[in-house]
Amino acid sequence: MSRNAAFTPPSDARAYRLRTERGEFAVVDSPVGNGIEARGTVLMLPGFTGSKEDFTLLHEPLGRRGYRTVAVDGRGQYESDGPEHDETVYAQAELARDVLAQAAALGTRVHLLGHSLGGQIARAAVLLDHAPFVSLTLMSSGPARISVSQQQRVKLLRDALETMTMAEVWRVIQAMGPPEEVGAPAPAHGPEDPERLRDRWLGTRPAQLLATGRQLCTEPDRVAELAATPLPCHVLSGAYDDTWPVPLLDEMAVRLDARRTVIGGAEHSPNTDQPLRTARALAGFWDDVAPRPDAP
Repeated sequence: MSRNAAFTPPSDARAYRLRTERGEFAVVDSPVGNGIEARGTVLMLPGFTGSKEDFTLLHEPLGRRGYRTVAVDGRGQYESDGPEHDETVYAQAELARDVLAQAAALGTRVHLLGHSLGGQIARAAVLLDHAPFVSLTLMSSGPARISVSQQQRVKLLRDALETMTMAEVWRVIQAMGPPEEVGAPAPAHGPEDPERLRDRWLGTRPAQLLATGRQLCTEPDRVAELAATPLPCHVLSGAYDDTWPVPLLDEMAVRLDARRTVIGGAEHSPNTDQPLRTARALAGFWDDVAPRPDAP
């Protein structure tokens, strides 16, 4: 359900393990562009089957707009540690507390951005404590559970994971054709790196996929709770989305009194389908919602 374009971050970005009170998390931390005044810090959460690399094409254009961007692998995603088989640590509330710890470790209030599943985890974090955040952007992330067609794809994946290893599931996915048809990670436009995609899949813990897949299929509507917080919100999506239909995202934005952006020529992953348009829309929102902070 996440689509990745490239695994190579900008040359001035740093890949490291962010130490928090809840453990260490793999991040790619990309600075503000040279000679550009800092306008803020962004914490980016990837979606189901995704990773921090899903935001690779956003780092440079957002850096040119004055934003430091920190993309993170959540607990049990790709290069962040997590148990193989204990699903309890991947409960949504636990993942939300991880986000609060990540924000605290960055040492400044952040703009929070979540893609797909990452948006629902971001929402849960905000509902626990909105104080660490300047704003919330929900990218291709809807008000409640995913569409019936996507629930069916996630169920296929979850059933396979109950009886097969990650390597076996990957081989089946490749044999079945386009990964997006079975709810698994798909390469996006641009150069593909099959080995890195395979490594990402094998690095993700099966318990994380089982737990978060269940969350996507059962998530309740918490829009009213989010609307009651004072945080400025932005609902951004592509022009077509099978995971949460675009009219549903339009309605959610109205309920949140949020800024609404639809990226033409993009589907469920505008961050990889149309990164420059997406970066412009993101930076425009952040420019408007808060005065420039001191450089981190």
